[in-house]
Amino acid sequence: METATKITFGRMISAPVFFIIYFLPVWLRQFPIILPISVFVMAPLLTFAHLTDYLDGKYARKYNQVSDFGKVLDPFADVFLNITIFYSLVLSGYMPGVIFLCIIYRELGMTFIRMIAMQKGVTIAARGGGKLKTVIYIGSSSFALLIECFLRLGLFSAGDFPIPACKLVSLALFILCLIISYISFVDYLISFRKVLKEGK
Repeated sequence: METATKITFGRMISAPVFFIIYFLPVWLRQFPIILPISVFVMAPLLTFAHLTDYLDGKYARKYNQVSDFGKVLDPFADVFLNITIFYSLVLSGYMPGVIFLCIIYRELGMTFIRMIAMQKGVTIAARGGGKLKTVIYIGSSSFALLIECFLRLGLFSAGDFPIPACKLVSLALFILCLIISYISFVDYLISFRKVLKEGK
């Protein structure tokens, strides 16, 4: 397995690890010390996970490890990680379930398009709109997680003024996520319409 692919798989593995660490304080309420500790584990873990998104592509280009498999695996790893984070935020009450469901529909639709393209021998790599979508995903989830980290560290209580205001900003960012995700989806549809028509 090439190094770039290993880096991408590292991003995928970090997703379930994040989920476990995020909810460990909930599952082990009898050990309150886990609550602040989880913050100092989650932050480096997510930093590493998002950094791999940059490193795998750079490494693949530098050492000529660009492959069709990598072009498919990279966006899949992004979705794998971001959906895990979003689901955690839905369960915590930060992200509305309807937005999460619509994003799932979008990602499933994108997966379907990639499958059709692959049947025609075409590999759909990430486009500018898809990369922007990923950046917005990361930004919105990071903002909500920052609020959660403040609460876990005891910097604010749930009733403090900044928290409700920050949650409104977080909601606006998630709505932006939804809009950008569907704009990029339409962009993919337009760009690969010939492949889709031939697949009918």
